Amino acid sequence: MVFSGMAQNYPTIIPGLRSPFEQIGGIVYFGRMLDKIRLASVGKLPDDWQAKRGSVKGSFDWRCCQFLKVDYAALEAETLKGNKSDEEILAWAFANGRQPDEQEIEVWNAFMTKRGWRDAGTPFVAERLAEIGLAPDAVQTMFEFIDLDEGRLKLEGK
Repeated sequence: MVFSGMAQNYPTIIPGLRSPFEQIGGIVYFGRMLDKIRLASVGKLPDDWQAKRGSVKGSFDWRCCQFLKVDYAALEAETLKGNKSDEEILAWAFANGRQPDEQEIEVWNAFMTKRGWRDAGTPFVAERLAEIGLAPDAVQTMFEFIDLDEGRLKLEGK
């Protein structure tokens, strides 16, 4: 299970970790992955998140690197040099992997923002909701769950 074993405190507040909905160069999730790399390097990412970072098949980091055809370890090394903006790191990823066209980015964004809604990710969303004591229909997607768990999304009446 991709998400099993992650932090069960709710909300999980991690300063400097942006929403997966935020875009760099029109691409969702990429900036969050860079945040996770930076936070992990200074010990500010929960320990139980370490096993789910990077090139773990099925993780969002893995999916993003697959989409861009870039090696996670190389991306991590480039990010940790600390001399490039997020946009410059994305340009590096395009140069060292591939640069998707506008339609591919649209499909990527649609897939990622809807992951967990009526697809193979649905059980993971329900599992994560149960871990923090919420009903299985509290949110429908993994991005929504992430924002809920990290305090950016508030449920009505909660």
